[in-house]
Amino acid sequence: MPKMIVSIDGVVIREVQLTKDRTTLGRRPYNDIVIDNLAVSGEHALLQMSGNQVHLEDLNSTNGTYVNGKVIKKQLLQNGDTIEVGKYQIKFIDGPVSTSPEQKEAVKADSNAAAESAASDMQTNFATIPGEPDALQASIRVLSGVAAGREVALTKVVTTIGKPGIAIAAITRRDNGFVIHHVEGADIPVLNGNLIGAEPVILRNGDLIGLAGIQMQFVTA
Repeated sequence: MPKMIVSIDGVVIREVQLTKDRTTLGRRPYNDIVIDNLAVSGEHALLQMSGNQVHLEDLNSTNGTYVNGKVIKKQLLQNGDTIEVGKYQIKFIDGPVSTSPEQKEAVKADSNAAAESAASDMQTNFATIPGEPDALQASIRVLSGVAAGREVALTKVVTTIGKPGIAIAAITRRDNGFVIHHVEGADIPVLNGNLIGAEPVILRNGDLIGLAGIQMQFVTA
């Protein structure tokens, strides 16, 4: 069954199986694939499945729809094609595809629909991407807001925190620990009082993270 793997800056955030004849993509919450980013139109694109073929059609979006770097209006998708909408990349998978080691590692993160749950009155979301567990145990403890006291175990390869369109940071598990980096949004996350950029920063036990007005703490077992 065809599927779409959605990522941003190389971080896989969700996976969507194409089970319907028509699958819509856009910023509005009623779309089948919702990408809450201002660069994405409310009704951005349409995926039409007929038999074993899937066509992608741009719905007169403001910033356009790209396939493998080229702007398209309507195109038949091939296995391994990469769709670009705003800053997001969506890989179309319909069978085995040849990937680089880096791409294999991203697909390995396989996000069987990212699990999101409200973590504060600012609607800070935690989304975990399934992966292989590691001996190192760690979690994020919410210190402020209505979810103060909640603790989220970092058991997966990638955990994203924040709200699309406002601020998103990603915490990634590595062989020797965890790193955090800014993914998107005008509200830049803060680590121990210092702004976090796009370059990964190593997390240490007790580190304080500030995001969208919410204070959190990184804790290791």
